[in-house]
Amino acid sequence: MDQGLRTADGVVAWEAPATDVAATHEPQPGEWRWVPTVTVFGAACIVYGVIWDISWHSTIGRDTFWTPAHLLIHLGGLIGGLLGGWMILASTFWRRDEWRDRTVGILGFRGPLGSWVAVWGAVAMLTSAPFDDWWHNAYGLDVKILSPPHALLAIGMYAVVAGAGLLTVSARNRTGGRGGTLLMLLAGGIQLALSSILLTELSYPNLHRTATFYLVSAAMYPAFLVAFVRVEGVRFGATAMTAVYALVSMSMIWLLPLFPAEPKLAPIFNPVTHMVPPPFPLLLVVPALVLDLYGLCFRRWRSWWADGLLALGAAVLFLAVFVPVQWGFSEFLIGPSGDNAFFAGNRFFSYASRPEWRGEYWGLKRDPVTVAKLGWALLVAVGSAGVGVVTGRFHSSVLR
Repeated sequence: MDQGLRTADGVVAWEAPATDVAATHEPQPGEWRWVPTVTVFGAACIVYGVIWDISWHSTIGRDTFWTPAHLLIHLGGLIGGLLGGWMILASTFWRRDEWRDRTVGILGFRGPLGSWVAVWGAVAMLTSAPFDDWWHNAYGLDVKILSPPHALLAIGMYAVVAGAGLLTVSARNRTGGRGGTLLMLLAGGIQLALSSILLTELSYPNLHRTATFYLVSAAMYPAFLVAFVRVEGVRFGATAMTAVYALVSMSMIWLLPLFPAEPKLAPIFNPVTHMVPPPFPLLLVVPALVLDLYGLCFRRWRSWWADGLLALGAAVLFLAVFVPVQWGFSEFLIGPSGDNAFFAGNRFFSYASRPEWRGEYWGLKRDPVTVAKLGWALLVAVGSAGVGVVTGRFHSSVLR
């Protein structure tokens, strides 16, 4: 019996898990299988562009809309928006009946769910550009990181990247999980990398012994890890996805310092001579591997009570592994052993950072890690893992 939401015309929007629908959803000859691949490439352009833009601000300071980093970000948005628009037009006017069971109708138009999300995100990104230019003319250069135009841009970027991920999971499910798994994991890692950037200012290695760092990490990361533990037909998906996330950051750590640059905006407390790299990525691959192993215990049970135990156990395991791993690794990163080109320890500071900030922990007295605060982090992690379970179930069943 079909499961899922039904539209007004009786068509199932998403059905049972992909492993149950393999026989009735073979890929069709006319299906544009390359669209999800190119859209994921656009998502990667956004993430690499954002890391590059942060480095630009940390190294040079001044910028305009036409910096290479900004152009790369908006190129990624255009790729996602144009391909999403193309799919919507094709599904509406050329293959409406043929693709009806793999599209969603909105205002008389039809298109894959991922295309709708990507198009909305691209429109938000393009709208933010003139808005941001006006904001800077009125209030100065980067007076606030989370200014209204920057917030609109961030939401738009995340929507484009999320849309790319939805296209990959729906395309994979239509083959019964027999193809597209690698592309789905790439999209997931890119989405995790973009999400982690939102926590950059709270996740420097010097803050890895503060309660706030573990609280925000518990809110963000279990959802991503558990989603790829729960998704049907993938083993060690969370481990692979976090490996992609790590490689995205590490590649920029190794690449950016190869280019000389100097600050052009005072005050300059740290006279850098090359592009500033991002901090070394969090070791999420370690808790991801533990959660993947834990998730193997639930592969034979696909019920809500089993998912509840998965979420609860995953939250406990995440904190039990993540806290000691990052606690100990941070000492390496801020010490002399991590101060090299591979780990970028103490090399990620901007030109405006004071030298005395290096090599020491911040906020130990103001924001100490206590049993009570770890208890709150555990409650937050349970909620985040619950979101991951729901996301994994959805990713296993969405066909549109």
